[in-house]
Amino acid sequence: MSNEEMSFLDQMEELLDQHDYATPEVGDIRTGIIVAVTPQGVILDLGVKRDGLVPPSDLAKLEPGEREALHVNDEINVYIVNTDQPDSLTVSIHLARLNQDWIEAEALLESGEVIEAEVIGYNKGGAIVPYGRLRGFIPISHLVELSPGMNDRKRQQRLAKLRGEKLPLKVIEVNRRRRRLVLSQRDAQREWEEKRKEELLSKLQEGDVLAGRVSGLRDFGIFVDLGGADGLVHISELAWHRVDHPREVVKVGDEIEVYVLKLDRSDQRISLSRKRLLPNPWDTVEERYDMNQLVEGTVTRIVDYGAFAEIEPGVEGLLHVSQLSRGNVENVGEVVQEGETHLLRVVSIDSQRQRIGLSLKAVTATEQIEWMAQREAAAAEAAAEAEAEAEADVEEEPAVEVEVAEAVETEAEEVAEAEPVEEVSEETAGSDEEE
Repeated sequence: MSNEEMSFLDQMEELLDQHDYATPEVGDIRTGIIVAVTPQGVILDLGVKRDGLVPPSDLAKLEPGEREALHVNDEINVYIVNTDQPDSLTVSIHLARLNQDWIEAEALLESGEVIEAEVIGYNKGGAIVPYGRLRGFIPISHLVELSPGMNDRKRQQRLAKLRGEKLPLKVIEVNRRRRRLVLSQRDAQREWEEKRKEELLSKLQEGDVLAGRVSGLRDFGIFVDLGGADGLVHISELAWHRVDHPREVVKVGDEIEVYVLKLDRSDQRISLSRKRLLPNPWDTVEERYDMNQLVEGTVTRIVDYGAFAEIEPGVEGLLHVSQLSRGNVENVGEVVQEGETHLLRVVSIDSQRQRIGLSLKAVTATEQIEWMAQREAAAAEAAAEAEAEAEADVEEEPAVEVEVAEAVETEAEEVAEAEPVEEVSEETAGSDEEE
């Protein structure tokens, strides 16, 4: 062998020695290339004299899909577990990924970024959520729907309802040594809502039809949660007929469809309509009413020139002052009052302008007498039915008590047989794995 060849081999040996000197130590995270997948484990080339071996016990900790995704020539990160074997290094894919979850959690703590996670369990102190291979803990004081003064039973009921629900969260503590990953819904909620509202407003267009949930009732209308922002349906946009209070047509929690009337992106306001998606009774009014037809109308408003009377929900007609009486009428209130029901005659129909003319004076005395007699007979029949129902309720009262007693007993048995609340120690709410 020539001197040049000997010199080259010496240099290569020196380089290999230097490379081997940098052999990973226990706890290091290194990148390797899969060279074989065998029943004895996964073998990796770590760029040193000894290969890395991922034992079957470590592979068992991976999800089935993760194991199936391991292929020859794939590049993966591993955690150095043991360097004592002369022929190989024991490494772990699971611990490397667990370590990566801690790194990402620390980055979230530093950045303050809001994430979303699903509640998978709870204990007396709060809720449990997964974060990668870690388990995060949300203390009760950091859950929006719970308050410190809430009694234990109610608190446990609220916690149980949270299971399966996705919550916006912020990381507020990361402690690898104690395996603590603590999160807060309260810190994240406002920022999350603002973000979702901005995203929703950027996508919405006037004329869009959306599904939402009624989140609040007010005298002036309702608020509808659109899945990121609340929109207002003014009371005049709830229905085609007159609505005195929103509770007459909807209740909190109802799922309804709404029409986007107006968007004010600068003030982040969304105006909605419910009635725009309901059939307009004026569209078919000529199919239901004819000239000279007799109708019942309830006076809704009195004005200087007459009164308005509702003849069906959403359809009001004008009872002009000239149609109130055969004589002169100086004060409309002396002839009709708000809330009164009268027999009226249709004297004009204009569906395009949504107007119907009504007349009281055009109703004959005979028609009035017959109508009043029919109303009195109907009222008497209704009173008799109500009295009969009341008597039936009194007779059945003992049976109702028995049913209630049985229901209470059944509920007590169900509570006694219920599974105990899943408890996860806050102290260990981070990971079940030792580093």
